[in-house]
Amino acid sequence: MSKPPTLTLPPGARAYRVKTARGEFAVHDAGEPRAGTALLVPGFTGSKEDFIALLAPLARAGFRVVAVDGRGQYETEGPRELGAYAQDELAQDVLAQAEALGGHVHLLGHSLGGLIARAAVLRDAAPFRSLTIMSSGPAAIAHLQQERTRMLIEALAVLDMESVWRAMRDLDPPEAADEATDPAVGEFLHRRWLATVPEQLVATGRQLLTEPDRVGPLAAVPLPKHVLSGEVDYAWPVALMDEMARRLDARRTVVAGAEHSPGAERPAETAEALAAFWHDCGDGAESGTGTGPESGSGSGSGPSSRRPG
Repeated sequence: MSKPPTLTLPPGARAYRVKTARGEFAVHDAGEPRAGTALLVPGFTGSKEDFIALLAPLARAGFRVVAVDGRGQYETEGPRELGAYAQDELAQDVLAQAEALGGHVHLLGHSLGGLIARAAVLRDAAPFRSLTIMSSGPAAIAHLQQERTRMLIEALAVLDMESVWRAMRDLDPPEAADEATDPAVGEFLHRRWLATVPEQLVATGRQLLTEPDRVGPLAAVPLPKHVLSGEVDYAWPVALMDEMARRLDARRTVVAGAEHSPGAERPAETAEALAAFWHDCGDGAESGTGTGPESGSGSGSGPSSRRPG
């Protein structure tokens, strides 16, 4: 689960509910679209708060950035029906969100959000200028994470959300007790968990377990693509994401010092890589699969960004 380093929105950012053809969604909205608009889709057990640290640097780079709670996530309501969270339903939500923002948006999906984002693009790429897949792989999650996810799904069938939360805390390693430097973040994680619809977790957890490899069809979509991750990832091996980027002919960025949540763990470096990619897409990004000029390899704690050979 992503742990945002802060819960404070930057100056000028707004929290509200965006109206779409498929209902209202809670969002954080920052910046002016001088260089474009970006829609950020969170991952499993996540929410819009996972992107808070990216809002200010991306707004300074000239982008309007809208981070969303998907249906059944935190502050967006959702029905107590498993079918409401089928991947195609969630993909249609993303398409409706993009339409409500005026279309022609840069789409980013983190983890599970990467699977949902690519499903939206495969359904209809027209509303998007580019696709960034962050910390998400070509198919189902790694074996160890499959076991943890199965345990969670089984627990949700017999326990209430508070009991499942306590059980998950018991399974965490000792170092996870430091939730974050700010105790308010730990309280937020608990509050967010309790506000998440359990059927959403069950349905999307099953997607993580069974997702097929859809890289081939995605590679055929004429849209600039970017695969971004940390140096280490427990959900999808980094080498697997390297190979996916090659298959997609996508820009590849590895953020030094980050793991599964680069946007929360190394926000400055992650925002730099995202802004560079989005700027390179230009106004003609909807035609062709190229991602613009290559970036050189980063150094120190910054991102290493490259096109696969």
